[in-house]
Parts: sequence; structure tokens; C-alpha cells
Amino acid sequence: MERIVNALGKLASGKGLIYAVSALCATDAFVLSAQTFTVLENVGSRAGLVQATNGDLYGTIYGPGPLPGSVFKITPSGALTALYDFCSQSGCTDGKAPAAGLVQAANGDLYGTTSFGGANTNSANPDGAGTIFKITPSGTLTTLYSFCSQANCADGENPYTGLVQATNGDLYGTVYSGGTMGGGTIFKITPSGALTTLYNFCSKSGCVDGDLPLAGLVQAANGDFYGTTGYGGVANSSCQYGTCGTVFKITPGGALTTLYSFCSQSGCADGSNPYAGLVQATNGDLYGTTAYGGANCAPSGCGTVFKISPSGTLATLYSFCSESNCADGEIPLAGLVQAANRDLYGVTDYGGANGEGGTIFKITPSGALTTVYSFCAQSLCADGQYPEGLTQDTNGSFYGSAYDGGAIFDGTVFRLSVGLDPFVETRPTSGEVGGAVEILGSDLTGATSITFNGTAATFTVVSRYLITTTVPGGATTGTVQVATPNGTLSSNVPFRIP
Repeated sequence: MERIVNALGKLASGKGLIYAVSALCATDAFVLSAQTFTVLENVGSRAGLVQATNGDLYGTIYGPGPLPGSVFKITPSGALTALYDFCSQSGCTDGKAPAAGLVQAANGDLYGTTSFGGANTNSANPDGAGTIFKITPSGTLTTLYSFCSQANCADGENPYTGLVQATNGDLYGTVYSGGTMGGGTIFKITPSGALTTLYNFCSKSGCVDGDLPLAGLVQAANGDFYGTTGYGGVANSSCQYGTCGTVFKITPGGALTTLYSFCSQSGCADGSNPYAGLVQATNGDLYGTTAYGGANCAPSGCGTVFKISPSGTLATLYSFCSESNCADGEIPLAGLVQAANRDLYGVTDYGGANGEGGTIFKITPSGALTTVYSFCAQSLCADGQYPEGLTQDTNGSFYGSAYDGGAIFDGTVFRLSVGLDPFVETRPTSGEVGGAVEILGSDLTGATSITFNGTAATFTVVSRYLITTTVPGGATTGTVQVATPNGTLSSNVPFRIP
């Protein structure tokens, strides 16, 4: 727990977004081995970005302490706009300190959480128990729910994770603590704000079902949700915290199954304490990271990358600090993203070729890891340090944030190009014939045709970044392709038809 607390504590010195926006934008690009790393803006964030249907990327600033955090948008080229500063309402009833990123729902609004603030305070949470909010792409914010609205915080308190919109239209997430057993909860909330608690962690003796979730959920192709808890699970003497976390699945109705307890192998060689969530790859397996454990850095370990089947078979793919001086990185606190080329990309919070600045890495689904970039490559870590996750834009580049370093020592928003081609993204990634689908891209102007695994569909070009369509009759599961004057773009994942 100490290192994650320290990582969160580093954020306490972050400056507000309004101050950061006033700083000059750093535009220097560094080319390393056919890749380009560019600092877009000096602004500190501990959450990843999300690409919206208008082509811009949206993110949050944590900003604990005297500064309450913000929501911002940034264009792919780096023009940043401050959208909302939290604590704009008396008593911070609109929330404070958003620790996670946003998700754009089917209605076009963005949804997120704040870790503190809200309408409810108590002796244990004088700064408030946190909120769920929605915000329009232009910046109008609505607080949907304040945690600790129920007696003894039975609905949970202090969410540190973001939300995922399920195929049924509701949003699902986790809360770090509170609930009827004190170990956190899993909940669902409608886009209009009606919340239902689905599961209370530590419901089983010894918290073998998991404790204190620090990551959000992913809905898999089978319709169930998968996630991790940072603590709990079967106790093991090798685990420095007594319990080392779990992987679980939960049905949309709330039936939870613990799939794996970490530190099940001698010396925690299988990893311990997964503080990040999972991603389901196109091969059907789920991939994630553990902050500690693994084959190196005894006794606590330096972290791992793992894969786990939907039924719970786990394989450790890589143990960090396998290279001298941890040049390959250590302590990954963020999850992975599968790129359009099917490799997975992620970040480590520490280590790298330049000391403790962290890294960006790629790893194949079978476990071959390559360090793509080491932070603090620039004087005084002007490129940032302690990166906090990645997203791949449909232009092929990766975007992310680092919550320290930069020209004003307040973090950076960056872009990394590794030569991957543009693609299109479908929202949702599955649907029945006749169902509405949005297709997101970086330049869809003049599109001439759309096919679902070879079956033509009718469509409307809404903007350069967005096409609307419906699943055509006779379509089968497979790649969606969009023909444009600049070439044919393929979807990053197959579109699945039940």
C-alpha cells in the first residue's frame, strides 16, 4: 500500500489547470529509432485520455489539496482548452479530485468520477466521499450522484476509477472503500443517475473475494465484466501485505466469481497487487499488470505483465527489472491498450534507461517486451516522468500523460508515434443487424463505402471524424472497412455480431 499511497501523494503538489494552461506549450519532438515523441502541453494528469467523436481528446487533472482538479480537452495537434474546474459550487458539492479518466457514452456526453467532494461528508471523509458526473464535450457539468448517500456509506466512498458503458446502456464502475463490508463496491448507474450497488467486497471471510479495488471494469465479449482488486484474495506468507489482490468476473446482474488470487506462486513470481484494470485482446484473453511481484527485485518484486483466460487460467508474461538497472522499467501502475497491430502497449511508473522516470513499452500477446521510450530523456525531465497510461488515437499515434516533470514541473501531455497506420473505431464493437453504430476516425471526409466483413452498409458522414451507420442485413462478425479518397481504413478490432 505504501508505494501506491506515495504515488497518489505525489499528486498533491500538482497545480491547477488554469495555471498550467498559462504555461507555454512545449513542442519539441524527439525522434528515436523511427519513432517520434512530442510534448504537447505542460499539464499534470494522473489519468489517461479518451478520444471523442469530435476528434478531440479529453482528460482530467487530479489536483488534490488546495486545488480541486479539472476537466480539459486537447486536439491531436496539442491545442488545450480548460473545460471545468471542480469545487465551482459551494462546499465542493460538484466534486473534487478526479483520479480517473473519462468515457464517452452513446449519448455523446462524457462520464467520470471524482474521488472527493460531493454532497456528503463525515468524520472519516471531511473532504467528501466523491461523485459521479457527466460533462458535455463543450464543458457543461452535471453531478449525477454523491457517494455516502446511504447510511454508513453502504453505497461506497472514494472512487478512484473511471466508468465503462455496457451494451445495455448503463455505466459500471468500482468504489475503493465503503460498502456494507468496508472493502469497496461494484455499482451500475444509469446515464441519468440512478445507482445500484451490485457487490460488496470482503463479503467472504478473510476478504478472499477481494478488497479495495483500484481499477475499473471491462466488459468482455461474453457479456460479463472483469476487473481486479489491489488487495484481498487468498492470504499468502510471501505477500508483503498479507493479501496480494485478485482477478474477478461479475455478471451484469451482480454474481461475482473470484478467478485468481495473486502471490499463489512461491515468492510471488506470478505478481502481486494489480492496481490497474484489464483489457480483452482480440484473441479472447485478458491482459493486465501487477505493480509488484514477479521474478525480480526480491522481496517485494518490480511488477509483471500477465494474461488470464475468461475462465481464470493465468500466465505471467514478463517480470520487470529483467534488465540491468531496471532499464526495462518497474512498477506498472496503469493498464494496457491493444493497438491496431495487435501488440499491447503500456507504461511503467518507475525505472527506464534514465533512472526513475518510467517507460513506455510494447509487448506481444505471447510476451516479447520492447522498451519504446524512457522518460527523463530531456534535461530536467522536460518530457515528463511517472506516466499514467496510454490511448491510441485513430490517427495511429499514442497519447498519454505524465503527472510530474515537464517545463514547469507539473506534468505533460504527450504524443508518441511509432509508425502505425490510421484506423477506424466502431462504437459499440458489437451489435445486431439494424443496430446503430458510430464509426470514429481521423479523416473520414469523402468516404465512399462502408462494409461489415464485406457486406455493404448505408451511412452518413457527420464530420471529418464521425460516420453513423447501421449493421446491414447479412453481415457477419469481422472487420469493418471504410473506403476514403486517401485509402481504405480498417477497424482496430473485429465487429462482433451475436
